[in-house]
Order: sequence, then structure tokens, then C-alpha cells
Amino acid sequence: MPKMVVLNQQGKELHEITLSEEVFGIEPNQQCIFDAIVMQRASLRQGTHDTKGRSEVSGGGRKPWRQKGTGRARQGSTRATQWRGGGTVFGPTPRSYSYRLNKKVRRLALKSILSEKVLNSDMIVVDALKLEAPKTKAFNEIIAAIQAPKKTLFVVSANEDFENAFYSMRNIPSMQMLTADGINVYDIANANKVVFTEAAVKDVEEAFA
Repeated sequence: MPKMVVLNQQGKELHEITLSEEVFGIEPNQQCIFDAIVMQRASLRQGTHDTKGRSEVSGGGRKPWRQKGTGRARQGSTRATQWRGGGTVFGPTPRSYSYRLNKKVRRLALKSILSEKVLNSDMIVVDALKLEAPKTKAFNEIIAAIQAPKKTLFVVSANEDFENAFYSMRNIPSMQMLTADGINVYDIANANKVVFTEAAVKDVEEAFA
């Protein structure tokens, strides 16, 4: 079973906890991780691209020349797709790119990326993230104490008092904070380090074990 040392906000070791092998100790399934990231990135696409078909472009109400007798090819409108200024054939129209993966695949992907972070020593556990008042300087001191690099994801429990910590963190570039029930594969994979509070670890284990 994987074990982690719990640090306090000053970076001192407090005690050791045993992580759930079902959540943090499985063999990472790379295909599931890949599929989950592709799904999330697809869902982020706006899909607002649009082109005009022949019925949407302006002009072209009259037949440009008579049907027969001119020696030229027959034409019905100057807004047909082969004309300059005409409509676009099969062009992109507004659409949603989002889709859903099977629930089992999504759960396996999340457990796989968490296990990979533990395996690569890219996860830190702290006892809590609690500040007396919103102060970016105080949060920067925590970051330095626990040696959190750029692009660190902080995961807290929804039941914790983390409001001041969140307000202190949000001015720091490349740092992100999520509650345990809002974690996702893309944000975890995108982070260089993931910092969990003890309460957040318990929440995740209860949800996925």
C-alpha cells in the first residue's frame, strides 16, 4: 500500500498516512488517461465556427443568362458555390464537440492519473490549507515551505475552511485550487505537482474506493 508523509504549512513532517491501494496504488491505464483528456479538451471547444451556404449569402436572385442557346454552361444563380461570392459547400456550422465516456472508464482514468502522480512522487499531502486572512504573501510562504513548483494543483475538501487560502492563491500565476469532488483527469495531468489536504484524500478515497 502506498504511504505518504503529511506536512504542515511550514513544510515540517507531522506523520505518515497509508493511501488506498484501490485509488492511489493501481497500475495506471494510459489509454484511459488519454481518452479522458481528449474528451475534456473536446468539451472545451466552443464550436462557434460558421460559414454561409448559398441560401445565406447576399445577391443572386436572378438567373444570370437564359438556359439554352448561349453556348455556356447552364447557371441558375450567381450565388451558387462555384461562383466567386457564392456559398460554401459543406462548410463548418455551429456544433458541440462534447461527448461522454463510459462511467467505468472515467473512474479508471481518474484513479490511474492519481496513481501515476504517487508513483512519480508528484503528490504532496498537507494537514490543511488554512489562513487567518486572504494574503498572497502568506500563501507564497506555504508554496516555498512545501516546495511546490509552478503549475501546482491544490485539492481541498469542500468541508474545510479554505476560503482565505483560495483568495490568497488566485493571484499567483499557474496555481489552481479544486475541491475533492471537482477533480478531473486533465487538471491533474496538467499539473507538475498535486497538493492534497488530508481531508481531501479521505474524500477522494470514499468516493472512488
